[in-house]
Amino acid sequence: MSLAAKPIAKRVENFGLPWESAYGYGQAVQVGNVIFVSGQLSHDESGKLVAPAPIDAAGKILDATNMELQMQTAYANAARLLHRFGAALDNVVEETLYVLDVDAAFAVAGKVRKAAYGTDRPSCASTIVGTTRLAFPEQLIEISFTALLPTSP
Repeated sequence: MSLAAKPIAKRVENFGLPWESAYGYGQAVQVGNVIFVSGQLSHDESGKLVAPAPIDAAGKILDATNMELQMQTAYANAARLLHRFGAALDNVVEETLYVLDVDAAFAVAGKVRKAAYGTDRPSCASTIVGTTRLAFPEQLIEISFTALLPTSP
């Protein structure tokens, strides 16, 4: 008796950025009514980092003053992806923020999150995780999301 995995239907969306092919992943994947959004970061439509953190010759972050703009841009990129599935940030049920500087993130997260979700009490679970490194040396934050589409009655 074979236990081969039965394929599931997936819908994948990408931005067409170089690192999607280099690393080999989808920016967002829908299975049923669930949308899994890969870690979003601060980049424009061409893949250029927005508000890169200043780094020294060794690649060490010198300060995290660009945290707010990087966080805003990451939420905006997530919203652009979700829109492709007919969803919005309001459909998000869980998010995880990966940050290099937890204090800098906490200083701006409330304001940025409330603006992104359009409410003083975003109705999603949220976790913030401090880490020592992200994909790009100038990157201060990356945010992953899980969103749900309404099910048919």
